[in-house]
Amino acid sequence: MACTFCLITTGDAPADVVLSTEEVVGFLDTRPVFKGHVLLVPRQHVHTLPDLPDDLVVPLFAAARALAQAVKDGLGAQGSFVAMNNQVSQSVAHLHVHVVPRTKGDGLRGFFWPRTRYAAGEAEEYAARLREALGT
Repeated sequence: MACTFCLITTGDAPADVVLSTEEVVGFLDTRPVFKGHVLLVPRQHVHTLPDLPDDLVVPLFAAARALAQAVKDGLGAQGSFVAMNNQVSQSVAHLHVHVVPRTKGDGLRGFFWPRTRYAAGEAEEYAARLREALGT
């Protein structure tokens, strides 16, 4: 089965495209959190952020930055929510960045899942494990 987002990037599936470069395509989400919600994808099929080739990092995030400004300038949003899922809750297995216009009082509060707290000393342990995984 063909990847829906790959089909959109090639023009073989319909989408309301708002941004198109050699490396990335941004289009309106068909089920937006708020109207103007954009999905930004690399043209190259990439599954998750860790799979993103180095030469696409800057084009992808420069476009995300431009879209974050565009929702303010073009839609009158006061800000934006920019996010991506990697495997868990990733509805399409093609890397995509959500750029959602935001205004105060829009009803979206924080993250969509419950928060937790670290036990005493636990944060340091998690930080150390992440530094080790990063090789720092």
